Amino acid sequence: MTGFSLADLERIVAERAQSGDQDSWTAKLFSRGMDKAAQKLGEEAVETVIAAVKGDAEGLVSESADLLYHWLVVLALAGVPLSAVLEELERRTAQSGLAEKASRKPA
Repeated sequence: MTGFSLADLERIVAERAQSGDQDSWTAKLFSRGMDKAAQKLGEEAVETVIAAVKGDAEGLVSESADLLYHWLVVLALAGVPLSAVLEELERRTAQSGLAEKASRKPA
């Protein structure tokens, strides 16, 4: 198992977002704003689903990495720390998935 974590990637995204580096995809995404970053997140989600449905394990790994990266970019642009998402997941796992879903307020 690798020692690399989503927290590590979150830190790297934050550093590169502020770098102003013309060669940084992260800096470019940040300069383009939430609409572009969210669009890329959606594209990567679809590509991940396609790889999964096709049974393409290598593609699934690659697209999942892209998906997680773009998700962290969107979180950063929204000012939402990864820890907030992890806290929500922790809260939800304290009960069964069905009970948790039933307790949600209708949208």
